[in-house]
Amino acid sequence: MQTDIMIVRPAADRGRSRRDWLDSRHTFSFGEYQDPRYLGFGALRVINDDRVTPGGGFAPHNHSDMDIISYVLEGALQHQDSLGTGSVIRPGEIQRMSAGSGITHSEYNASQHEPVHFLQIWIIPQQHGLPPSYEQRSFKAEDFAGRWLKLAAAENAGGLVTIHQDVLLWATRAVQETLAYPLPRGRRAWLQVARGTVKINGRSLGEGDGAALSGPATISVSGAPEGEVLLFDLQ
Repeated sequence: MQTDIMIVRPAADRGRSRRDWLDSRHTFSFGEYQDPRYLGFGALRVINDDRVTPGGGFAPHNHSDMDIISYVLEGALQHQDSLGTGSVIRPGEIQRMSAGSGITHSEYNASQHEPVHFLQIWIIPQQHGLPPSYEQRSFKAEDFAGRWLKLAAAENAGGLVTIHQDVLLWATRAVQETLAYPLPRGRRAWLQVARGTVKINGRSLGEGDGAALSGPATISVSGAPEGEVLLFDLQ
């Protein structure tokens, strides 16, 4: 029996934090925004949709026991951490930082003139106290135009970056025809529309909308060329 009932999380219903340099939308409970209906989705703990003004950013702060993925949609994000890593993340790149036993890092808009728009994603690892680590990988537009690109996965599962949890993170963009994703029994999926408008299982969703499904199900995605979707496949 196919379980294809889709629960939609409208973008407008997300939590919001605003500062003079930040406009952040929270798909799940985060900081002062707490909603018992949206505490996370399995090991997927945070999807923050952040817009940072030129020169603004997050001063050095601490994390532990969390895999943190940064996915830039527009602009450039400057990252520095206590491992000695310093990098700039741009569209077409994905960064994974495993906080593990503890790490300090900062994130700033790399530009003094243009805003930066990015998704920050937190995934709870299977093990606590892992050594802190960092990865950053690039990809091309044709790598996920009309097909699923595996951005992140557990070790040896073929993701561009490695996460320490049984989660597959896929992305697709510019879907002209229907693109299917088979979700097995016992798995769940969270889809997040990163930009544009797409149809998921025949329902039109816009930028910032999220949707949850349980397997077994076939997930179908279609939409305009600018539509971009992240899909999390997890237990």
